[in-house]
Amino acid sequence: MEFDGTVQGDQPTRERVVRSILVNGPSTAADLAERLELTPAAVRRHLDHRLSEGALEARDPRPTATRGRGRPAKVFAITEAGRDHFDQQYDDLAVQALRYLAETGGDEAVLEFARRRVAFVERDYAAVTAADPELTPAEALARVFSSEGYAASVRSLPLLNSRVDGLAAAEQLCQQHCPVSHVAHEFPQLCEAETEAIGKVLGRHVQRLATIAHGDGVCTTCIPHRSVVEEGTVRPLVPEEVAQRPSRRARNHPARRPLVSTGLTDEEKR
Repeated sequence: MEFDGTVQGDQPTRERVVRSILVNGPSTAADLAERLELTPAAVRRHLDHRLSEGALEARDPRPTATRGRGRPAKVFAITEAGRDHFDQQYDDLAVQALRYLAETGGDEAVLEFARRRVAFVERDYAAVTAADPELTPAEALARVFSSEGYAASVRSLPLLNSRVDGLAAAEQLCQQHCPVSHVAHEFPQLCEAETEAIGKVLGRHVQRLATIAHGDGVCTTCIPHRSVVEEGTVRPLVPEEVAQRPSRRARNHPARRPLVSTGLTDEEKR
C-alpha cells in the first residue's frame, strides 16, 4: 500500500483523502467532499478502498456531537497501519540504538539525545516568528513542527478564562502525526524533550495533554496566553475541555500524568 501519490489513476486522490484525515483529524464523508472539492460519491468510493486496505476505520460520532434528524454520519479516522505509511523516520534500528544508549549511558543519555533531536524547535521558531510576526506562538510552533512532518494545527480554547481583548486564554497545539511515535512508546524521553523545548522557547508553563505514543489520537499541548500566565489566572483543564477523549490505553494506566514544562532549564531549576 503506497501513499506517495505516484501511481496512476485514483491513487493520488486516495492519498489526498487519507492525508486530509491525517492533518484534520477524524472526518465525515461530507467534510472530506467539501474540503477536497470532490463529489460525495467519489469520496465514498475512495473511503471504501482505504477501509478495505486497513488504512482507515469508520467510527460512530462522539456523543457530544450536534445531531440532526436521522442517523448521525460516520467519521473516518486513520489507523495505526495507515500512519505507518506516512514516512516513519524511525524503525527497529532506532529502538535498538536507544536501548544500547540507555544500557551504556543511562536514562540521562537518552534524554540528552532527545533534547538534541528537537533542537530544531528553538532554531526554527525564531526564524518563523521573524518572518511572520503576526502569528501567535502556537501558530508559529505549528509551522515549525509541520515542517518536520508532524502535521500540526492550532485550536483556540476560549472556554478557559475568556480575555477582554478577544483573544483566547489558551491555545492547543495539535500534532496529528508523530514521526517518532513507535520509538517514543518505549522511550518517553522523546515526548518529554518536545514538551521541554516548547516551554523553553516560549518561556512559560505548557502542559502536554495527550500523545500518540501513548495511544491518543493526537499529540496535544496546552499553551496559555502570556498575559494570562503573568496574571496568574490560568487554571488546569477539566475533562470536558480536553479536545481528545482519553484512549483505552490511557484509561487503563491512570497513573500516567501529563507532561509539563515550566520553560526553565535544569540549571535554572537548581
